[in-house]
Amino acid sequence: MSSQTKDTKQIEGQTQPLNDAGRGQRPRKQWLSLAIALIVVAGVLVSGIMSRVRARTALKAETAQVALTAVSVVSPKQTAPAEEIILPGNVQPFITSPIYARTNGYLKKWYFDIGAHVKQGQLLAVIETPEVDQQLQQARSNLLTAQANLDLAAITKSRYQGLLKSNAVSQQDVDNAVGTYNANKAIVEADQAAVDQYSALVSFEKIYAPFDGVITARNTDIGDLINSGSNASVKTDLFHISQPGTLRVYVNVPEEYSRGIKVGMTADLALAEFPGRTFQGKLVRTADAINMTTRTLLIEIDVANPMSTLLTGSFAEVHLKVSTQPSTFIIPVNTLLFRSEGLRVGIVKDGKVVLTAVTPGHDFGNQIEIVSGLKPGDQVIINPPDSIVTGQPVQIVQATLPGDIK
Repeated sequence: MSSQTKDTKQIEGQTQPLNDAGRGQRPRKQWLSLAIALIVVAGVLVSGIMSRVRARTALKAETAQVALTAVSVVSPKQTAPAEEIILPGNVQPFITSPIYARTNGYLKKWYFDIGAHVKQGQLLAVIETPEVDQQLQQARSNLLTAQANLDLAAITKSRYQGLLKSNAVSQQDVDNAVGTYNANKAIVEADQAAVDQYSALVSFEKIYAPFDGVITARNTDIGDLINSGSNASVKTDLFHISQPGTLRVYVNVPEEYSRGIKVGMTADLALAEFPGRTFQGKLVRTADAINMTTRTLLIEIDVANPMSTLLTGSFAEVHLKVSTQPSTFIIPVNTLLFRSEGLRVGIVKDGKVVLTAVTPGHDFGNQIEIVSGLKPGDQVIINPPDSIVTGQPVQIVQATLPGDIK
């Protein structure tokens, strides 16, 4: 029993240190596990915080991007050195004239109708004037009587002047004879003038063409009463004659284009009856004055028409190439801002808006010319909001090139 007790004591004495060693190792493992857990938790926390920071940063960037005003821009198109304008024109003959009678009577006969080509001096019509014929006959008779009286007065004057040398008659008788001669001479001259007048009226019985041309109207017929243009009664224009070899085209040019109009420039005419074909003319003269009522400049364009291809009285579209001012631009009208301080456009520079004053030129409907305020390469905002101000950040979503402006 004693030996077992000793062994037991020995064993108990040996086992006591082993328990102390196990107790020392367990705290270290616990601290290690706790440190690892803390590191894991810290890593999870840091990862979550970083993801939140990144999300918040991305959200702020996205919010700032969305907050920018989206705009579309267009670059101004520079105008060409010469601009073509199309204006209405009236085609008229180079010479046109109504033919009136210069004596009263009845139309005896006419020789040409509408569309007839006549030469200068050709007989167009004959008028019967019996009253004028009688007046001419009377004037000739009066002239013969006055001429006879003048001859007798001349003989009497010569006789009395011869008798005065021998003192057979008095000076008074000679003076009376000379006075009678002078009076009869004046009567002869007056009667001769009357004969010439009625002879001229009789010559007006025949109507002649004043120039080469075409009869465009005949307003009388055989037997019609003809009233001359020398009295207050209604005048009768017998014919209308026009010379279509060269045509005049009159055009009213708006005042804003008047600076580009120069004598000698060419113009093209387009007529509806000749689709796809143009006729060239030359600007020969201008009125050199602006019409105060219409604010236009009247110009005349001459067009050669040797074959009478073009008809007088036609309507024509006149194409003129008018020189424009240098450094002018074309932009859409929906880029303009009407402010109290004047006309403005919004230009994007470095992502911000700059409101720029511009001076308008010609208005083409959906486009407008700008004569000052723009430069090549400017990005002009299309349909800018009324609330837009200088310095406002914007985002360009669409850009249009100058060639795309229509």
